[in-house]
Amino acid sequence: MQKRLLITGGEGGLAMACREEFQSHGWEVLAPSRQELDVSDPESVETFISNCGPIDLLLCAAGVTEDCLLGRMSETSWDKVLDVNLTGAFRCARAVSRQMLRRRAGHVIFFSSHSAFNPPVGQANYAAAKAGLVAMGKSLAKEWGSRSVRVNAITPGFLETKMTEGVSAEARQSALDKHTLGTFNTAENVAKFIRFLDETMHQTSGQVFHLDSRAI
Repeated sequence: MQKRLLITGGEGGLAMACREEFQSHGWEVLAPSRQELDVSDPESVETFISNCGPIDLLLCAAGVTEDCLLGRMSETSWDKVLDVNLTGAFRCARAVSRQMLRRRAGHVIFFSSHSAFNPPVGQANYAAAKAGLVAMGKSLAKEWGSRSVRVNAITPGFLETKMTEGVSAEARQSALDKHTLGTFNTAENVAKFIRFLDETMHQTSGQVFHLDSRAI
């Protein structure tokens, strides 16, 4: 039977790389746009997931940033980043968990960030959200393990995608200087690792995988 992958934030560069990787290996891939699946809208999440059939793998890739020094950060900005990055992932995981737990099979992967472990100035909201994904993933791995449902997290690293197009040359070089191998990872390599993790590492859950060369 063909396996099915659901990727939130399906229009992003990393999500597109995952879609291509999994489709090329025989998976059915659902990569809805925000109009089709808005993770900030509980009703949208419940409606989409209840209508899309069995999900074997959920990738929670939807995310936004609104960087700002805390003293200037509005509550609206704080709430938006937490709602999309953290609460949105909670909504999607909760929705797919019902079918996964019933079938005693499934895998959820949260997309965290290096910012959760070494947060830069001006990313209090984003770092808090991404750190929350790590903690939530470990808790859910313990909660769902008896039903053979796996939960893991990855930190993809700095990738050359639409999300990073606006990063200044100075900030880009500063990030690169922190990589011990002197090079960024690629979305394609991250996608290959995710497929390897899902298809091969069946006894692995509750873990965080750092996919670049920055020392944590």
